[in-house]
Amino acid sequence: MRLCSIASGSSGNCTYISSDTTELLIDTGISKTRIENGLRQLHVNPEHLQGILITHEHSDHIRGLGVMARRYHLPIYATPKTIDAIRSMGFLGKIDDELYCPIQKDETFLVGDIQIQPFGISHDAADPVAYRFRSEGKQIGVATDMGTFDEYIVDNLRDLDSLLLEANHDVRMLQTGSYPYYLKLRILGSYGHLSNDSSAQLLCRVVNPRLQSVLLGHLSQENNMEEIAFETVRQEVARQANEQGMALPDIRVAHRDRLSHIVEI
Repeated sequence: MRLCSIASGSSGNCTYISSDTTELLIDTGISKTRIENGLRQLHVNPEHLQGILITHEHSDHIRGLGVMARRYHLPIYATPKTIDAIRSMGFLGKIDDELYCPIQKDETFLVGDIQIQPFGISHDAADPVAYRFRSEGKQIGVATDMGTFDEYIVDNLRDLDSLLLEANHDVRMLQTGSYPYYLKLRILGSYGHLSNDSSAQLLCRVVNPRLQSVLLGHLSQENNMEEIAFETVRQEVARQANEQGMALPDIRVAHRDRLSHIVEI
C-alpha cells in the first residue's frame, strides 16, 4: 500500500492512498489544479482514481469536490448526514446524485481490493469519520479533526502499519495567539482539534511493533510549527517505544503546501 498527503493543514486537506490495483483520494479540500498537480508528481493519472472518501463537510475538506467529481465522474463515499450537508453547499455546484455512495460508521466496505472501515470521531460537523484501510494484510489509518479521543478511537487505530494523525496546534501558541476567544474555545474543545500533546498521547496508546510510519497532519498555520509538532510527538513516542522495547516508527510531518513523504508499506 502507498500513502501520501497532497496537502494537509487548516487551509486544505487531500490525501492519496493506493494498493496495487486501487487508487483513492481522502478529502478534496484544495483546488482541482493542486490535486492534479500533486497526483502528477506521484505519477498517478486522475482518470484511474476509483473514488473520493469524505471525512466531513467543512470547506477545507471538500473545496475541490464538485469539480473533481464532475471531471472524473468519481464516486463520493460519505455518511448520509455528511452527504446531506455536502448537498447544501452551494459553492460546490451541481453534483449528480448517482455519484453519492452512502456509507455507515463501523461497517466495512470494499473499493477495488481495499477494505475500508469508517469510524466516528468527535468534531463539530454533521457526522464526521476517520478511516482505516486494509489490503493484502497491510493496514493504514487516517484520522484528523478530532477534539478528543477515547477507547473506541484507540481500538480503531490499533495494529496499523502506517498512520496519518492530526497534530493541529500547540496549546501555548493557541492560547497566546491572535484568534478570538470563541475560536480558541472551539479548537480546544472536545469537538475541535487534537493538540500536539494530545496527538502524542494517542499515538503512545497505539504504537506497536508493526507501526512503520507516522505522518502528523492538519497543522494549524497560525498556532503550530512543524518543528514543534514533530519534537513534541517524537519525544513522547520515543519514551513509550523505549519502555516497550520497540523500534521508534518513522515520524514525519505532512506539509500544508506540498507533497508529504511517500509512505510505502
